[in-house]
Amino acid sequence: MKTTIKNGYYGKFGGTYIPELLYNNVNELCSRYEEIISNNAFKKEFELLLKDYVGRPTPLYFSKNLSMKYNTNIYLKREDLNHTGAHKINNALGQALLAKKLGKNKIVAETGAGQHGVATATACALLGMSCVVFMGATDIARQAPNVARMKMLGATIVPSVSGTKTLKDATNDAIRYWINNAEDTHYIIGSVVGPHPYPDMVAKFQSIISKEIKIQLKKAIGNAEPDYVIACIGGGSNAAGAFYHFLDSKKTKLIGAEAAGKGIHTHESAATLALGKEGIIHGSKTYLMQNKDGQITEPYSISAGLDYPGIGPLHAHLFESKKATYYSITDMEAIDSAKELIKLDGIIPALESAHAFAVLAKQKFKKSDVVVINLSGRGDKDLDTYLKYI
Repeated sequence: MKTTIKNGYYGKFGGTYIPELLYNNVNELCSRYEEIISNNAFKKEFELLLKDYVGRPTPLYFSKNLSMKYNTNIYLKREDLNHTGAHKINNALGQALLAKKLGKNKIVAETGAGQHGVATATACALLGMSCVVFMGATDIARQAPNVARMKMLGATIVPSVSGTKTLKDATNDAIRYWINNAEDTHYIIGSVVGPHPYPDMVAKFQSIISKEIKIQLKKAIGNAEPDYVIACIGGGSNAAGAFYHFLDSKKTKLIGAEAAGKGIHTHESAATLALGKEGIIHGSKTYLMQNKDGQITEPYSISAGLDYPGIGPLHAHLFESKKATYYSITDMEAIDSAKELIKLDGIIPALESAHAFAVLAKQKFKKSDVVVINLSGRGDKDLDTYLKYI
């Protein structure tokens, strides 16, 4: 692929901006991760777990009702049907297996919506590893079902009480914990963010999504390349996975949906690409929301998983190179798109995923177009929020 990482960078975005105390851990990952994950024994073990434990391949569902409404051909990649209810398990299992190969049996993770935390706790329970998950106190309150699941799976939940008490703050605390426990602990980052090699590693583990889309679409319509692939963007792991095998396609247009919150002009938003500028966050150079002095501004979204002031360096590169288009979706646009999907297809999406469906009302499609939307997670965790609006 031409759109690939080189020396830790996608174009000018990425890199390894880390404290000296993490150099040994990150350098070990850089020097060994590709060798380990490309090993035939590792691939066999990982692929078997994806098939028999996670439940892959997930269906590529043709939505007759959405297709009729928008006068095009709409397919849903059903990541919500994975074990644990989202795409996050793909990466969590992959990294947990990698940690085992590195001789580390202790795991730390951050989580926003709780799906990555649940996936990590699940992988740790399966593989007999200890698990500490940092989660913003605000998110703990609004994602109670996932907090309960993590506790049942044996994870220790540590509230983050600084800042807005959301994903950014949980990530800060998880990194600090890792610095103090670097010798025996692996940090499973949940998105395509952080220092190299995390963005590349997470994208590779999530690339199973686009790999399956190509196989399934070829079988369904005789053509492996859709006209559009749409996915929501927080840090951007589900989108990276859905985009991965189409990055150099001359046919497929890539569309990301980031969280505009109450609107990009309200100061209550998480629309990083609309509002941000270049800077350093959590170990990499990318776009992030910041004031004129370079201080990170607090993000806001109704969706805990998209409530992040930065974005993965791959997406920063795709945005700047115009390889992908990104829409800013407000809370209410996401709610309305969720209502529509519930009414037309009987599917309750995660609030994160609902942002991707809102693109349907913004982008013009031809009747002959084939549109794939990555339904990254199910909405069980968001029922309390939905009930306020539905």
